[in-house]
Amino acid sequence: MATFLHLIKGDSAALAGPVIEASLREADARVTVVRLDGAAAPSLPAGVVVRRLAPGDLDYAGLLDLVFAHDHVITW
Repeated sequence: MATFLHLIKGDSAALAGPVIEASLREADARVTVVRLDGAAAPSLPAGVVVRRLAPGDLDYAGLLDLVFAHDHVITW
């Protein structure tokens, strides 16, 4: 199973959306999106896990854990 982690910054949601959808279409893929500071969430299909780098959701240690837990890390 391929695992994808997309890290989205403020101005990249529109560009990232189609690529995230393509990642999800791979067989048995698991896709996680992390919204960095000020990033809007792109329109995403069901099955994508969305996290936010912010107090109350994800801290830097948790982000680092996600980086090492995924096969592919894509930064936008």
